[in-house]
Amino acid sequence: MPSPNDTIAALATAFGSAGIGIVRVSGPQARAIGEGLCGQTMTPRHALHAHLRDGAGEVLDDAVLIYFQGPHSYTGEDVLELQAHGNPSLLNAILRECRRLGARDARPGEFTERAFLNDKLDLAQAEAVADLIAAQSETAARAARRSLDGVFSQRCNAVAEQLVHARVYVEAALDFPDEEIDFLAAPEIRNRLERCRADLAQLRAEAEQGKRLMDGLHAVIVGAPNAGKSSLLNALAGEDRAIVTDIAGTTRDVLRETIQVGGLWLTLVDTAGLRETEETVEAEGIRRARGELAKADLVLAVLDDSQDDAAALKEALHNGGARVLWLHNKSDLSGHAIGREQRADGVHLWLSAKHGEGLEAVRHALAQAAGFGETGSGSFSARTRHLEALDLAAAHLAAATGLCNQAQAELAAEELRLAHHAIGSITGHMDADALLGRIFSSFCIGK
Repeated sequence: MPSPNDTIAALATAFGSAGIGIVRVSGPQARAIGEGLCGQTMTPRHALHAHLRDGAGEVLDDAVLIYFQGPHSYTGEDVLELQAHGNPSLLNAILRECRRLGARDARPGEFTERAFLNDKLDLAQAEAVADLIAAQSETAARAARRSLDGVFSQRCNAVAEQLVHARVYVEAALDFPDEEIDFLAAPEIRNRLERCRADLAQLRAEAEQGKRLMDGLHAVIVGAPNAGKSSLLNALAGEDRAIVTDIAGTTRDVLRETIQVGGLWLTLVDTAGLRETEETVEAEGIRRARGELAKADLVLAVLDDSQDDAAALKEALHNGGARVLWLHNKSDLSGHAIGREQRADGVHLWLSAKHGEGLEAVRHALAQAAGFGETGSGSFSARTRHLEALDLAAAHLAAATGLCNQAQAELAAEELRLAHHAIGSITGHMDADALLGRIFSSFCIGK
């Protein structure tokens, strides 16, 4: 943990060699450092344009200085922001002078870490800062912004509040042991646990959607040789990325292309056609294709609609756990109308990748398969650790429900406590020391 007596400084942002560079300083000496650099008295929240000078009185640069007095700042401490020219040499000279005046270099993420430690942000909001910086689309940035504004945290806190009420009710059964069975069998506790379970499941589904927004979706294209997998990849990518020929088995290796659909990043993986072969290179390509299938979020199963190859492909995908989108390609040869059909095994689409027909429906289906429906937007950003915490909370909640049904109040109370703790780990409303190093070490300098 950083000492509250430390004053830290970092180059936060530089917009090109001829643009603006920002140096931030946080800590009890921030104001003194600013006044030492410019030689003037600073007023909180008032911009000051001045020359910055080094210890020998030489001008380093002219800059705009803004001083924020704690706790009314990003970190909750005294903060100085220097907006200078973006030349790296000038900015490094300013940083060097900040060090001379008593600051030290900030660690990656230390500004946001201090904001968390000073209760300016909770843990989910702190992570959203990094998500906002790393967002690769406007949709992902908006989701991260909502998390930073506290939307995800509020949803977690609402579930946590329900768990508190359930814990209080179950604890009452322990306080009045003679009435224990009546307490735990009452409809109120069952209804409350069921509402909590439903809200937790909904939150988990939205968090998974938010994670997909940040991480993207791993979609693997599979099918028989010459079904049109590479043509589909090229059509969705909008350029010729894969070699397309009439010769079956042209694709021998795994080919990846990243595209954006409705604000969601998809990594499309074109693979070798699935079939039995003794040809060494093709067999290796098929082995790699099956390896990609094992880690797919979504499978695009391409069928040659002019051939009867559906049964073999369905058999090949039978044991897979990923969601499958069935794409009937070459409808221009089969004569089947371009369209969509919902079947027991999933969504089926008819298209012609070669002529570009039906591709918009494919893009729409990709967004739907990722959970984005009509709007193509997620409510907040989320991370893997959030999903793990929600899964853990759901498991403890399920155990507590079962124990209540068995009139085991003491064990049920412990399971509810663990569920509450798991939810609290998302926002940091628990002992978060073990999480801090892993989370903030991934931040960039100056944030």
